[in-house]
Amino acid sequence: MEFIRITNINDPLFAKLHTLLGEIFPPEEVLEFELWKEPLEDPGIRVFVAVHEGEVVGATEYRYYPGWSIAMTDFTIIGKPGLSIGRFLAQQRQMDLNRLAEENGEVLIGGFAEIYNPYMTNAEFDFGGVMPMNPYVRREVLSHLGYKRIDFPYVHPSWKNDGEAVSGLDFCFMPTDETLNEIPSSLVAEFLKTYYSVLSNKPQEWLDMIGKLEAQEKLKLLPL
Repeated sequence: MEFIRITNINDPLFAKLHTLLGEIFPPEEVLEFELWKEPLEDPGIRVFVAVHEGEVVGATEYRYYPGWSIAMTDFTIIGKPGLSIGRFLAQQRQMDLNRLAEENGEVLIGGFAEIYNPYMTNAEFDFGGVMPMNPYVRREVLSHLGYKRIDFPYVHPSWKNDGEAVSGLDFCFMPTDETLNEIPSSLVAEFLKTYYSVLSNKPQEWLDMIGKLEAQEKLKLLPL
């Protein structure tokens, strides 16, 4: 299996990736095809696909933030069961992040991720009928990887940039130091403002959430 970075919207692998995104995720979570041009060309955004026998069978997008010494995993996709795609992507991503941190004279502190919470809504998620993408399964896998739930009610702006708030997720952090049990609230607020700066139409629920975060000092890291 190959771990290949995509940096151009015209890369044939990107068309396969975008098709896979549409098959796996709900529409409000998928950026339109043409809107990927700038993110793919951004050196700070790293989009890699897992290619098996010429086909895109998985993918991950993530970022490293120098100065904060943290990462953000935008998504991880497993397209087929039985190929250990999730483990392959997680290992390759971690090696790349450690290298990026080292290049910046830093040590990786940890990484953020948004994680679906099926227990919050009791909703059934199809996710393309791919069982490894089932939110109950993914949540347990991410817990095993070391992600912890940050203790605050979370919403995010829809990637459709229509001003709608998307709920049903937790914002989580995977600390390099597994004994860490809290995180500065200001770091979470500043990170989210930076991460979602590309969206101009923020819902009021999100703005209120940021305001509450900025009024706190610490946030607990809870079991996922």
